[in-house]
Amino acid sequence: MGHGRMLRKEDARFVRGRGRYVDDLRLPGMLHGAILRSPYAHARITAVDTSAAESHPKVRAVITGETLAGRGLAWMPTLSHDVAAVLATDKVRYQGQEVAFVVAEDRYAARDALSLIEVEYEPLPPVIDARRALDPDAPLIRDEIDGRTDNHVFDWEAGDAAATDAVFAAAEHVSGCDLLYPRVHPAPLETCGIVADADRISGKLTVHATTQAPHTHRMLYARIAGIPEHKIRIVAPDIGGGFGNKVGMYPGYLCAVVGSVLTGSPVKWTEDRSENLMSTSFARDYHMHGEIAATRDGRILGLRVRVLADHGAFNGTAQPSKFPAGFFTIFTGSYDVAAAHCRVTGVYTNKAPGGVAYACSFRITEASYLVERLVDVLCHDLGLDPAEVRMRNLLRPEQFPYACATGWEYDSGDYPRTLALALEMAGYDELRREQARRRAAYAETGRGELLGVGISFFTEAVGAGPRRTMDIMGLGMADGAELRVHPTGTAVLRVSCMSQGQGHETTFAQIVAEELGVSPDDVELVQGDTDQTPFGLGTYGSRSTPVSGAAAVMVARKVRERARIVAAAMLEVSADDLEWHKGRWQVAGDPAAGATMAQIALAAHSDLELPDGVEGHLDASCVYNPPNLTYPFGAYICVVDVDPGTGQVKVRRFVAVDDCGVRINPMIVEGQVHGGLADGIGMALMELMAFDDDGNHLGASFMDYLLPTSMECPSWELGETVTPSPHHPIGAKGVGESATVGSPAAVVNAVLDAIGVRHADMPLTPAHVWRAVQGRPIRPDLAIR
Repeated sequence: MGHGRMLRKEDARFVRGRGRYVDDLRLPGMLHGAILRSPYAHARITAVDTSAAESHPKVRAVITGETLAGRGLAWMPTLSHDVAAVLATDKVRYQGQEVAFVVAEDRYAARDALSLIEVEYEPLPPVIDARRALDPDAPLIRDEIDGRTDNHVFDWEAGDAAATDAVFAAAEHVSGCDLLYPRVHPAPLETCGIVADADRISGKLTVHATTQAPHTHRMLYARIAGIPEHKIRIVAPDIGGGFGNKVGMYPGYLCAVVGSVLTGSPVKWTEDRSENLMSTSFARDYHMHGEIAATRDGRILGLRVRVLADHGAFNGTAQPSKFPAGFFTIFTGSYDVAAAHCRVTGVYTNKAPGGVAYACSFRITEASYLVERLVDVLCHDLGLDPAEVRMRNLLRPEQFPYACATGWEYDSGDYPRTLALALEMAGYDELRREQARRRAAYAETGRGELLGVGISFFTEAVGAGPRRTMDIMGLGMADGAELRVHPTGTAVLRVSCMSQGQGHETTFAQIVAEELGVSPDDVELVQGDTDQTPFGLGTYGSRSTPVSGAAAVMVARKVRERARIVAAAMLEVSADDLEWHKGRWQVAGDPAAGATMAQIALAAHSDLELPDGVEGHLDASCVYNPPNLTYPFGAYICVVDVDPGTGQVKVRRFVAVDDCGVRINPMIVEGQVHGGLADGIGMALMELMAFDDDGNHLGASFMDYLLPTSMECPSWELGETVTPSPHHPIGAKGVGESATVGSPAAVVNAVLDAIGVRHADMPLTPAHVWRAVQGRPIRPDLAIR
C-alpha cells in the first residue's frame, strides 16, 4: 500500500491527553452507579436488606436481583447461547459476582452506600479445579437449570479418530505431554464503563460504552430489554485497549440502563481495576494432554489431543456459534500432518465467565502453544535439533492452498523461507555453539549462567468470518462499509468495526487513499456509533482489517467505478476508453485528457449530464463476506540467560519474523508485534489469575497480577516476509490487528523451550526454572484425570 509509515492520525489527540473516553463524559443530571459483589465463590443468598442504603441522602435507587426479576431482566443471554445472572437471585457462583447496584448522586456516595446493604449468605463448597468439575460428588453450580445434574458444558471433537489411532499404532515413536495454559486476563489500560441515558419522552436509549462491538450490543439490549432496536443508539468513543475484554455484555451495563429507566437520569458506571480483573472476561484456562506420532528421524505423522476447558460459572465465551472450542482445531499448526484428532470438554467452575479472543483469534493461542510444545518434546525425546525437525515438517509453498487434517484450508505461505530468515537473524548455529561452551564451563566449575535457545513457528487463522459457517447469536460475521466523496474531493468512510488502539483511523484512511489516489489526510473515519455506521459484528479475533478493511477496499473500488462514469461524461468519451492512474481517470493513449478525483467529485455534484440510470454524487456502500479466513504465520527465536543457582531468567534476545501479508502501515504493524511479544513474555514468566481452594481470587490487583514492562523485555529484533493472501482484495492477511502479528503463544513456547521445560506450569517462577535446570519435574500433577 502507498503512504507506508505515515504517523498515526489519532495520536494528535492522544499524546496531548485529549482522547475522549467514557469516563470523561459528563451529562446534565448524571448519576453514578456502584456494584455490590459477592465475597464468596459459591453461596446461597438467603436475604438481602437494602433499607439502610435506600435511606442514604444521596442514593436515588438500589437495584437487586429481585428488582430485575420483576422486570424479567434477572438473567441475560450470553454470546455462547447460555444465560448469565445480571444480579444474583438464588445464589452467587463466583467471587466478585454482582449482587446489587446502587445509583447515587456521585460515585463516592454510591460506593459508600454499598456497605449499608446487608446480604445473608449460606456458603457452599466451590468447584475451583476444572479437573474435579465432573467428579460424581462435585457441587452442582448451575442448579437453576431444570434437569441438570452435573457441571458439563459441552463435548466437541474434530478430525478423524480412527485414522489418527491407526497412525499412532503404527508409529515408530510417540511423545506426549500434559499442559495447562492457565487463566490470564487481557487487562486493558482502561477498565469497562458505560453511561446509559434512557429518554422517557422519546423512548430512545443512548448508551456510551467501552464496547468493541457496538452493533452487537445494540442487538443484545433489544433482546434483553425488549426495546426496539431502532430506538437504541450505542456510542463507543475512544477505547483504551480491549483485547477481547470489551466484546461481551456485562451486568454493570444492563444495571446502568435499568438505573436510568428507574430514575429518569443518565447513569454512569465505571469499574475499578479489581472489578475488571475479578469479574470480566478472562482468556485461556485450558488443560491439555497432547500426543505426537513420528518417525525416528522426526517426521511428524499424527497428533492426538484431549482438552478440558474451564468456562467459569456461565458459558460466556465470545466465538462463532458452530465452534464451541473456538478455532482450537487448527492445532496441527504449520506442519504437514497426515492424521489428527482432538476432543474438547467444557466444564463449569466457580470462576468468572468469559473466554475471549485475547491476542489471537478464538482459542488459536492455546492450539499454537500445544503443537509447538509437542514438537519440542518430540525433539527432546529423540535428541534432534528443533530447527531441523521444524524445517523438515513445515508446509511447502507448492502445497498451498492446503487442507489440514482437521478441515482448515490455509491460503498461502512460504514457511521455510520465514524460518530460514529467523535462524539467520539470530545466528542460530553460533548460539548453539555458545550454549555448548557455557554448559561445559558450568559442568566443570559449577559457576556462571546457562544459555537457552528456544524456537517456535506458528500459523494463525484470522478474519472471522465467512457468513456461511460463522455467526454470533445468529448474526453472520460479514461487515459493512459506506464511503462518500465530498464535492471538494475529501472523503468520509464509515465502518462497523471499532478501534481500541490499533490505529484504524490511519490504516483505513490509507486503504481508501490508495484506492482513490487521494491523501490519507483527506479521508475521515467514522466508527463506533450505531446511528452513523453500517451493521457489523465489531473488532475482535483479528478481524477488523481482514473483514472491515476489505469492505473499505471494495466500497472504494465501487466509488472509483462510479467516478469513471462521471469522468467519461466530463471528457465526452466512452467509459471503456478510460484508464486509472493513481487518482486520475485518463483517456487511453492520451494522458493529457483526464480528470482527478477532486475534479470528478465536483462534477458529480454539478449539472453535468450523466447517462440514463446513473445517479450523481460519489458514494457507495457494501457488505463484505469473506470467502475464507486468512492465515498469517511466523518464526520466533528466544535467547535466555538462566542462573542455575537461583532459577532467575533473563530474556536476552528475541528474534521475531512475521508474515501477515501486505503491511499497510509498517510502523503500526511493528508496534503490534511489540505488544504481542510483550504479552507472551508476561504469560510465560509473570501473569496468572490464581485462586485458592475456597475460590478467592489471588490476582485482583496489579500488585498480584503482574504485567511485563520494558525492564522484563529485550530490544525486539524484527524481521518480515510477505506472502499475499489470494482471498483478500489487497492481499493482506490481517494487518493492523494486535493478534495477527506478535503471537504470544509462540513467544511462550520459545521462552519455555529456551529454558528447557518439558511439562509446563505457567508462569514459570524461579523455583520452577530451578527444578527444570536440575532435571526435575516442575508439576507432576498436571495430568487430566
